[in-house]
Amino acid sequence: MSVNIKIENAQKRYGDNIIIENLSLDIKQGEFFTLLGPSGCGKTTLLRMIAGFNSIEKGDFYFNEKRINDLDPAKRNIGMVFQNYAIFPHLTVEQNVEFGLKNRKVSKEEMKVETEKFLKLMQIDEYRDRMPERLSGGQQQRVALARALVIKPDVLLMDEPLSNLDAKLRIEMRTAIKEIQNSIGITTVYVTHDQEEAMAVSDRIAVMKDGEIQHLGQPKDIYQRPANLFVATFIGKTNVLNGNLNGSILKVAGKYDITLNNIKDKNIKGNVVISIRPEEFVIDENQIKDG
Repeated sequence: MSVNIKIENAQKRYGDNIIIENLSLDIKQGEFFTLLGPSGCGKTTLLRMIAGFNSIEKGDFYFNEKRINDLDPAKRNIGMVFQNYAIFPHLTVEQNVEFGLKNRKVSKEEMKVETEKFLKLMQIDEYRDRMPERLSGGQQQRVALARALVIKPDVLLMDEPLSNLDAKLRIEMRTAIKEIQNSIGITTVYVTHDQEEAMAVSDRIAVMKDGEIQHLGQPKDIYQRPANLFVATFIGKTNVLNGNLNGSILKVAGKYDITLNNIKDKNIKGNVVISIRPEEFVIDENQIKDG
């Protein structure tokens, strides 16, 4: 089964440095949820707090209704996939995948069935007898994902899992990860600094900066209606204009009027900052004809 993850007023400090500040979050059961932000924004720290690898100095963490603040990481029933794969170099692909099942002392029959299932699901069954050194980066990451999922965790945590892959493999693997997550329906928390990656795989995204969530929403919402200037410029490319807004009329450079038809609040007036995506610009053919 998968779980709902609830975080209430979480805080994390290292000395006098505040890494996570009063953060609250509700991740739905079965959701593919991404923590997105630049290096040092607190996303990996928050992931490690969910896993139990970092202490929780303030706030409460729940899996469903169960408070997990003091629960040993080994008892949280989580699967983890790391940036550096973290598969055992002295074990074959098959032995790596079945490793977690051995630790849980499942029967040999169940171990065989489940290992075979995930070798096929991750499309690595033909490599079952290979050692990790003979695998590509993408194949190693598939082994790591199979090993994380074969134990039937309640939550899958992924920390920059595609960072070490080349561009082509990243696209291939993010598609595979999303398809597998959909088929299994496991609650997934995914950490990345790659905006394109986050937009491609996520049900919802929390854009983070300086330990705080700047915008929480679906990818389309974050891209089209960013909560602030940081989100607008961090997600994709945009053109930023300073101007004066009166209703739906934006005056730029003191003399050019631009009509904005999608302003929700027509009562907004005064100096504003406008973000316009490049694809929103179109050529006015009438102006071209008129010279």
